[in-house]
Amino acid sequence: MPATVVLGTQWGDEGKGKVTDLLCGEMDAVVRYQGGHNAGHTIVVEGESFALQLLPSGVLYPDVTPVIGNGVVVDPSVLLAEIDAVGQRGVDTSKLKLSGAAHMIMPYHLEIDRLTERYLGKNKLGTTKRGIGPAYADKASRIGLRIQDLTDEKIFRQKLEVVLKEKNQILAKIYNRLPLSVDAIAADYLGRIAPLIAPMIADTVGFLQSEYKRGSKILLEGAQATFLDLDHGTYPFVTSSNPTAGGACTGSGLGPRQIDSVVGVAKAYLTRVGSGPFPTELTDEIGDLLVDRGREYGTNTGRRRRTGWFDLVLLGQAIRINSISELAITKLDVLDTLETIKVCVAYEADGEVFDTLPHHQSVFHRAKPIYLELPGWQCDTTSVSEVADLPSEARRFIELIEERSETRVGFVGTGPGRDQLVRM
Repeated sequence: MPATVVLGTQWGDEGKGKVTDLLCGEMDAVVRYQGGHNAGHTIVVEGESFALQLLPSGVLYPDVTPVIGNGVVVDPSVLLAEIDAVGQRGVDTSKLKLSGAAHMIMPYHLEIDRLTERYLGKNKLGTTKRGIGPAYADKASRIGLRIQDLTDEKIFRQKLEVVLKEKNQILAKIYNRLPLSVDAIAADYLGRIAPLIAPMIADTVGFLQSEYKRGSKILLEGAQATFLDLDHGTYPFVTSSNPTAGGACTGSGLGPRQIDSVVGVAKAYLTRVGSGPFPTELTDEIGDLLVDRGREYGTNTGRRRRTGWFDLVLLGQAIRINSISELAITKLDVLDTLETIKVCVAYEADGEVFDTLPHHQSVFHRAKPIYLELPGWQCDTTSVSEVADLPSEARRFIELIEERSETRVGFVGTGPGRDQLVRM
């Protein structure tokens, strides 16, 4: 049975957790394939909210095997704390499989991330200061420590001694910070963390390939979103991994021909956290209304999100990059009170009209949205579960997205709960 990818088509926070949770009931395994605990998925089950960071959404289903793939960077302490937190609420995590090839976030990654953002000042990237970028940088530099190193004290210490020689020089000479101790870090990671993590470590590539071969249904769950992708996002205001569909292969060990479906999740409006260009951004009372009605604050950081109108230019680019086969539109209900709804259909910059994303970042930074205005529906959609019961204006909004993107909308979210969903 081919695998399915669920990913974000905007700048994250689209409601991927809700869509993943919807599909999980049909799956045998659910895989996180990139990112770290800088991404949060909020899932509401029978009125109870679960804010997941590293754990795949499938952990809430007892018959699903949750997998953290090789493409994820893992802070072991955060993972253990999350396992403990959901365990206290009755969630069984005993089936969790953690790739031994996943890289670890170390104490020096956290320190360097915080200090770098502070020293960048007004040019800061807006990272979550969770050590994600520095951990991926070390992975690319081939000096990272991996989860499997926890099971070999000699290798762990050797690698740690080598990397701390460099990191302590940076901390002391550039940032005037005290050096970190090899013995202290080793004692914590090998003494406290390793015994708890070791039972979860698995050959996740082998497991997933075996599951695929025997016909299991596999869901690949992305964190962040297309325009935070290291290669295809609004660089440098991006994350340090590849949330796009291509990243699902490298981060899990499944091959491109083993993926059959790509579900792209888009919010009925746009949000962005941190710095970077945002052509449809709203800084007026409508923007404030979207923040308030949509509860637009980061799951992990609590940071207020920037808000804006739906952008079909961005969506078109996301569809092309990811070969998206189906769309899921979330948070339609947040627009319920608006008299008029705007949808960006093109950009204008330097006297030129762009109906696709400008390839040069400077042009994109100057881009002004060209809007199509639609009448709002001004009624409550939170209890709607059938297409026929959606207001005609809401259906027209969805139809416009389908027509312009040439992609079918399969689901529409009308609230945070599992049952607040319309299958189109």
